[in-house]
Amino acid sequence: MSDIKFGTDGWRALIAKDYTVKNVARVTIAVSQWLKVNYDSPSVIIGHDCRFGGEMFAQTVAKVLASYNIKVEIAIGFVSTPMVSLGVVKNSASLGIVITASHNPPTYNGYKLKGDFGGPLLPKNISEVEALIPKECNIDLDSLDFNEYVDNGIIKIIDLENMYCEHVSANFDLDLINNSKMKFAYDAMYGAGMNVIKRLIPNTTLLHCDDNPGFKGIAPEPIYRNLKEFSNLISSDDSLSCGFATDGDADRIGLFSSDGSFIDSHHAILLLIHYLVKYKGMSGKVVTAFSCTDRIKKMCEHYNLEHDTVMIGFKHIAGKMVTEDVLLGGEESGGIATAGHIPERDGIWMGLILFEFMAKSGKSIEDLVKEVYEIVGSFAFERVDLHLTDELKNKIIDNCENNLYSSFGSYKVKRTEDLDGFKYFFDNDAWLLIRPSGTEPVLRTYAESSSSEKAFDILNAVKAVIES
Repeated sequence: MSDIKFGTDGWRALIAKDYTVKNVARVTIAVSQWLKVNYDSPSVIIGHDCRFGGEMFAQTVAKVLASYNIKVEIAIGFVSTPMVSLGVVKNSASLGIVITASHNPPTYNGYKLKGDFGGPLLPKNISEVEALIPKECNIDLDSLDFNEYVDNGIIKIIDLENMYCEHVSANFDLDLINNSKMKFAYDAMYGAGMNVIKRLIPNTTLLHCDDNPGFKGIAPEPIYRNLKEFSNLISSDDSLSCGFATDGDADRIGLFSSDGSFIDSHHAILLLIHYLVKYKGMSGKVVTAFSCTDRIKKMCEHYNLEHDTVMIGFKHIAGKMVTEDVLLGGEESGGIATAGHIPERDGIWMGLILFEFMAKSGKSIEDLVKEVYEIVGSFAFERVDLHLTDELKNKIIDNCENNLYSSFGSYKVKRTEDLDGFKYFFDNDAWLLIRPSGTEPVLRTYAESSSSEKAFDILNAVKAVIES
């Protein structure tokens, strides 16, 4: 059997190739052994998203854990990753397991581990679990009966969606949002957040909130190229004030203004900091990933907040949120967490904060972005994923490591940083990041400049240089 390695956020693989019942069981054997070493009476919360085979794989996990006499609480139906993480905290569990491949294409499934604090299991612990994964599945899975374990009480079926909705209702002024003159839109991307907004903000205009494990052929990643239908829906309806989308397991957000323009996660992070500090009087450290805009540092300087930059992967942010007073942790990919919730990315929670911001201030999302620009200046960010051969991708990374790029077309490199990938800084606060994906066969290129056109010009110049 193949080696199993966890990437930036969990193990992911192609269904029926490497993502099989036996391989899921192999990981769970390791998890069971790790739990037995680290907890006297371990318990686990399990959930799965809307992908193919989710229930089957989740029940496999539950059966293997139960065979080790580990208590299991498994969600009824599909759930988001934040629902599982919240369940871990609310029910004082030792670990959370989510069967999800998040934003990856529908041919993938995955396995996320959540620590007892309600966020991604820390890198040290993930390495410990990886080291315990056996080469073969040494359990007779056919001899394990899920329903028998339920009857015996070692596996309990619970309603995590209801728990989550009650938690949201206790922390947001939903009446204010629902009774405001503003109208909102939501695109679930056929993902696990589809039921929550229906329940919490019933007047929302909804898109892709029905069951489709194939995601209509579009990877459920909330970036503009995957959300053009949602953008067109918003732009064609003058009554809509704002909209947001979430990914397959609803831990990432994609935001849209009233004219259907995409508002990237850098802007969303800045909006959230601005609201939490200026309007709600909160404080604390801001922790963001290496791929985020430097404008966040400017915002933190403006509000006298401490700021840390960490490697890409929310587990690095979660580690800070568990041990320090963190106001907000965020990634370029749309994964954001804030104080007052769990140390976990939550796309729905972030969307509701922004809806509440608009409802309380009476201002449009466009006006609120202008407030942010008054502090940090206007900017645009773009990203292009390059599908390359492994040979070319490795050659480019070698060139980066050996400092062979001093310019990209007319863009002269002023300085570089290499915390996680290779970040090249140019004049006028423009920059470029080159980084290989941790879960897919692609090379990611990111650029920021004063306009979208200039950011794409940088990316085009980069592509011409590195592919030559």
